[in-house]
Amino acid sequence: MSKVPSITLNNGAAMPQLGFGVWQVPDDEAARVVGTALDAGYRSIDTAAVYGNETGTGRAIAESGLPREDLFVTTKVWNDSQGYDTTLRAFDDSLGRLGLDQVDLYLIHWPLPSKDSYVDTYRALERILAEGRARAIGVSNFLPEHLERLLAETSVVPAVNQIELHPQLQQSAVRAFHAEHGIATEAWSPLGQGKGLLEVPTVVAVAQKHERTPAQVVLRWHLQLGNVVIPKSVTPSRIRENLDVFGFELDADDLAALTALDEGKRLGPDPATFDVV
Repeated sequence: MSKVPSITLNNGAAMPQLGFGVWQVPDDEAARVVGTALDAGYRSIDTAAVYGNETGTGRAIAESGLPREDLFVTTKVWNDSQGYDTTLRAFDDSLGRLGLDQVDLYLIHWPLPSKDSYVDTYRALERILAEGRARAIGVSNFLPEHLERLLAETSVVPAVNQIELHPQLQQSAVRAFHAEHGIATEAWSPLGQGKGLLEVPTVVAVAQKHERTPAQVVLRWHLQLGNVVIPKSVTPSRIRENLDVFGFELDADDLAALTALDEGKRLGPDPATFDVV
């Protein structure tokens, strides 16, 4: 039985606060890697059309033997499919690759403001939600300006906004906007993509204090802030390690020390300008 706590989304759906991300996992490895994660106790899996591994992810889900209602599956529509009709077709394609008749969360992957299609795309998501083929809908990499437009021009408040978020990019203004409007904050690259965050002396010191790894300390920081996190690894020992973050707690000094690391430094693209299709 998974020990991961859930958060309640704004439509009443329950979502595990810690899940497993499969970005950059090749499709022919996804069944093994996702299977390892499910065996370890993960019950939330985050994929996307552009990752190219929905088929392998779906195979792992089918082979796990776990009841479908025990799993929370997220996927996303890619930029080249934005638009009302094209999003509906892309969603059907994703379901086919996953081998599912419903996902738990469907997201717009990027706002792609240069294309100016995200409102129509979101209206397609609203239809998918109304038809019961997704339990919740939301967005990824949206800035407050994009969210404001959705709130003004559509009828369903996004349940989730999945954004780059880690101690060196804490996105406090975006998180505050989410809190004001009942949108859950989900962190991608929560461990900083292995680009130095886990070697920062402050992180190492907090980890030593708690006799934990730097990755476990950073994930614990996220959880105590209320973020949903989806760490990715293909290494079985790290897959298990990243789930083992519920037996300790950071104190106020630890949280303050990690919060002081914010540099506003993005590792990924800027959503205001990213226009790759």
